[in-house]
Amino acid sequence: MPHTGSVLRRTGRTLLAATVMMVVLTVVLGVIYPLVITGIGQLALPWQSNGSVVRNADGKAVGSALLGQSFSDAHGDPLPQYFQPRPSDTTDGYGGTTSGGSNLGPESSKLIDEIKQRKAAIAAFDGVPESEVPVDAVTASASGLDPHISPAYAKIQEARVARARGIPLVQVQALVAKYTQGPDLGYLGQSIVNVVELNHALDQLSK
Repeated sequence: MPHTGSVLRRTGRTLLAATVMMVVLTVVLGVIYPLVITGIGQLALPWQSNGSVVRNADGKAVGSALLGQSFSDAHGDPLPQYFQPRPSDTTDGYGGTTSGGSNLGPESSKLIDEIKQRKAAIAAFDGVPESEVPVDAVTASASGLDPHISPAYAKIQEARVARARGIPLVQVQALVAKYTQGPDLGYLGQSIVNVVELNHALDQLSK
């Protein structure tokens, strides 16, 4: 039978080794690793690492290029001088705390009715036939926070934005082209337009 003293010594060595390992791993994985990754991110991709913050001419943060925004008035009506984003099912106006979709299926009568209403409203607002309203204009993203729309949805809004701002249509079209991103690697996915960056670029035209 092992001597009590030797058992205690072995137990003590085991506890010491476990404590040292815990301290080492805490320092390496909890301090050094995050600092190294943060440093690499700040050096290689500073804009992305800091949240892709969109700033106005005065340097004030006005949003993030990664999160959609609501461009509507106090009553929830869309503002004609802005490109409108996709619908959002978040309850606090594109707030991240309620991110998520409606979970309504393609055969849901509620969803079908919502799509019909949205299509009619958008067609009237932008002065185009309902047949020209693209799918992304009437359906929300899975997160409800998507800042992108399709080039087709941007196109039907160009004339309305130009009229509301009193600027040439070609100027609006040039900005849309500037904030249109092609498919990843040239073939993955589809082209998209960042509405948040586009609208804030439009605001800078008058400053």
